[in-house]
Amino acid sequence: MWSLSVPRRLFSLSSRKLGLGLYSTQVPPTSTANSTLPLPRLDYRALAENITSKTKNSLLRKAPLPPGAISKVAETYTDYKYVLSTLNSKRNTRAIVGERIRVSASSGDNEGKQAALEEAKIIKEAISQLENELSQLEAQLLTLALAIPNDTHPDTPIGPPSAAVTLATGGPDPIPADPKRDHVEICKHFGLLDLESAATVSGSSWYFLMNEAALLENALINYALALAIRNGFTPVTTPDVVRSDIASRCGFQPRDNADSPASQVYHLETNCSSAPELILSGTSEIPLAGMFANRIYNSADLPRKLVGLGHAFRAEAGARGADTRGLYRVHQFTKVELFSVTSGEASEQMMDEMMELQKRILLGLNLPFRVLDMPTEELGASAYRKFDMEVWMPGRASWGEVSSLSNCTDFQARRLHIRYRPHRLHETSGMMSTTLPFAHTLNGTAAAVPRLIIALLENGVQFSDNGVPIGLCLPTALRPFWIDTREKNIIQWVS
Repeated sequence: MWSLSVPRRLFSLSSRKLGLGLYSTQVPPTSTANSTLPLPRLDYRALAENITSKTKNSLLRKAPLPPGAISKVAETYTDYKYVLSTLNSKRNTRAIVGERIRVSASSGDNEGKQAALEEAKIIKEAISQLENELSQLEAQLLTLALAIPNDTHPDTPIGPPSAAVTLATGGPDPIPADPKRDHVEICKHFGLLDLESAATVSGSSWYFLMNEAALLENALINYALALAIRNGFTPVTTPDVVRSDIASRCGFQPRDNADSPASQVYHLETNCSSAPELILSGTSEIPLAGMFANRIYNSADLPRKLVGLGHAFRAEAGARGADTRGLYRVHQFTKVELFSVTSGEASEQMMDEMMELQKRILLGLNLPFRVLDMPTEELGASAYRKFDMEVWMPGRASWGEVSSLSNCTDFQARRLHIRYRPHRLHETSGMMSTTLPFAHTLNGTAAAVPRLIIALLENGVQFSDNGVPIGLCLPTALRPFWIDTREKNIIQWVS
């Protein structure tokens, strides 16, 4: 029997940390109990040979690593190689001694056989001890290396959120900020949102969408899906429940490391001790990435492009103030997610392609938007590079994030074992190799529905001469996906 576990305390993060991107740089758990996947395969050699650059990268990303963590990886890796070499030598010696036992037995040399047996016993004990030591070193390496974030794109700005660089703008010019355009008040006037009943049913930061707002959600979903499908993305509906292990391998840490662990997600508890730890998915990126786990693809079959429809659940709804008002930061919302698996050399081109699709979606909605190249402190654990798209919300008097786009290179693939066969294996390293390279993964938001509703309401509300809301202007791009229900229609379609 399953039950839903809600965290007893919620830890506070900055407003952007609790935005649409859901990564944590907390140290991931290394336990793979009940996991169906092999252990993550990380590049310890690269870490050990690049201590200075890896340490600098972690500092620039504000990764919560203990002092000397990466040096400790290098030290442990050196010990690991020494023990492995010694173990292999002992195994080779065991084979030689075994051959001596066989020869002595066949020749009737009992004394020689007994001496070889005694030596074999000592070697067996040494091998057992070395194997145990090697296993411990492997566990230490994994624990240390899993906490280290991905590398960073050389063009990524350095610093806090304020260091973000605007790459592009689009849509109409922003209209002046106006408190009368607050989406909560608009919704009250037209009967579009019921927060009071939701508080009774579920608690704060939950909601009922009503009337045109409910129709708008479905129109936005189908609009985003239609554009993604036209651009070669395969539609998928994703499960809302995922294994905690899969979330961790994607770079999202379900629990923090405080003395009384808090959680960003809802955990499903069971009285069966052998059952896997399950959570409500914080983003459909997690189950989409899991679809590719422990698989090998031919390079001719890449890229793989999916557009997933699912719900995002956030146990931590955010900081106090404007961010928690209305629909901006809630515990559950519908999200259309783009996900792609590419070869190593194709991920940056795919990132450009996905960004163009995201821009096309916002252009069709006739919203003022800007594209930001996010700085190092905003990348989380997985992203090599991350773009955010913000739209102008005049009722909130601010820009609000409505989508993000991350190139995770092979960070997730190494943890999930997503690999591919190049046309020629040696092309990946400049030399002949039988090792299959890890794929690159990318994820991006096609539609975070509640925030798009905010932007459309606050930019599209129409007022009478005395300042009373009388209607809503919505973009004609949504018209094919709309269902008319009211006798008195408050919607006006504009191009």
